[in-house]
Amino acid sequence: MAYRLITQVVVVGSRVLGRAFAEAYKQAAASSQYQRAQQKNGNAATGRASLTSGMTLDEAYKILNVNKPADGTVANMEEVMERFKRLFDANNPEKGGSFYLQSKVVRARERLEAEIRPKMEEKQAEEEVKEGWNPKIYKDR
Repeated sequence: MAYRLITQVVVVGSRVLGRAFAEAYKQAAASSQYQRAQQKNGNAATGRASLTSGMTLDEAYKILNVNKPADGTVANMEEVMERFKRLFDANNPEKGGSFYLQSKVVRARERLEAEIRPKMEEKQAEEEVKEGWNPKIYKDR
């Protein structure tokens, strides 16, 4: 009689675990498909940054209290870093701040950096192309 009960518990438990794993796989597949669709639609940087930080661009602007540029350009990196340092220090747990808020500030900075850095690199590359390549040549004596 006991072996029958143990067998039933094992069978029911394996069914529950199997369904849970199947559901988790479905959710992961749907999330992956959604991210691929976002990248395909031209939101490659947005999709990539969302995967790493889990935060939208608007949310990052609100957390750091940085004005979102109206003309579609990127925010000023110096202003972002200034706000980040001030908020990071203000939320230091050793000074009575919140670790949760401090981590939100860090994630907001990472999200904005992920958006700003590629555009800054493009701008820098364009400036280098305009200036031309001027190597410093030293003649041997």
